[in-house]
Amino acid sequence: MRRSLGALLFALFAATAPVRAEEEHALLAIPGTNVLFLVQYVAADLKLWEKEGLDVKVQYINGIGAMNAVIAGSADFSMSSGPSITRANSRGQKLIALATAINQSGQGIVIRKEIAEAAHFDPNAPLAVRARILKGRTFATGATAAIPDVVFKVVAKEAGIAPGEITTAPMQPPEFMAAFARKAIDGFSNSPPYLQQVVLDGTGVMVIDPAKGEPEQFAPVASALLLARADFCAAHRSVCTKMVRGVAAATKLIRERPADALAVMKAHFGTYSDAVLAASLDMVRAMTPSPPLTTVKELENGDLLNEAAGFIKPEEKLADYAAIIDNSFLK
Repeated sequence: MRRSLGALLFALFAATAPVRAEEEHALLAIPGTNVLFLVQYVAADLKLWEKEGLDVKVQYINGIGAMNAVIAGSADFSMSSGPSITRANSRGQKLIALATAINQSGQGIVIRKEIAEAAHFDPNAPLAVRARILKGRTFATGATAAIPDVVFKVVAKEAGIAPGEITTAPMQPPEFMAAFARKAIDGFSNSPPYLQQVVLDGTGVMVIDPAKGEPEQFAPVASALLLARADFCAAHRSVCTKMVRGVAAATKLIRERPADALAVMKAHFGTYSDAVLAASLDMVRAMTPSPPLTTVKELENGDLLNEAAGFIKPEEKLADYAAIIDNSFLK
């Protein structure tokens, strides 16, 4: 009798319990460890993707290697940049932009304070004048052809500095921060929180400020750009919908609930002081659109950055930027 009653109760529960949709999975490639990718930390830590029914695994792959993983099919999505996606499409590597979490390059350039003081550096001078201080110096610029490298080359060109008049070295944050501290390099091109760290500890001076849209002639430009292969979402529409919804929820939270966003930052960048993290969050929030729509202008400016940096020829620029944007998942 007890077995019969148990079976009956189980059957009744099974008939009335809500059916839970099967969880889907995605692999997201991230090109660097910095606060510009705060959106993915927020989406993961606060379970915004999980609430959508999507299990997202994150893999860190340096520089443009993250986007190349998507092209190769070993990752479903990456967060890359406008210059990266337009350059890839111009070379037949078909990718689609799904959401722009940062609408400026996010890359600043800093130089050691003693060099700036010796040169009587004027932070209020026009960018082309300020950037002359880069000449004859040694800088870390992140991975070759990644957005820190692109922005650095463009700014040096604006100042009339020839490639042979400046030394650049590809370095990742632990390397360039250590090199900067021991004065083995004169400065670096990168993003929060590394910019804020050296400015607030008094060892560095900002040459360009991404929160102000510098270099302004290339703003806005897509960064922390969620992308996928052009044919991926047609075959995995549910996955793309859930992925983009999580990103949109994260950008909204960053804009509207800064205390919660700061708590997530502390969980991942806790070795930095509260002042550094707060200043980094201020910069990120100033560059975070909500909703994270991608615009034609953002991608066009990415191409113009590529051209100015010498990574593409004028004839390689795309004829139709709208064709590589899909904002439908944000509606």
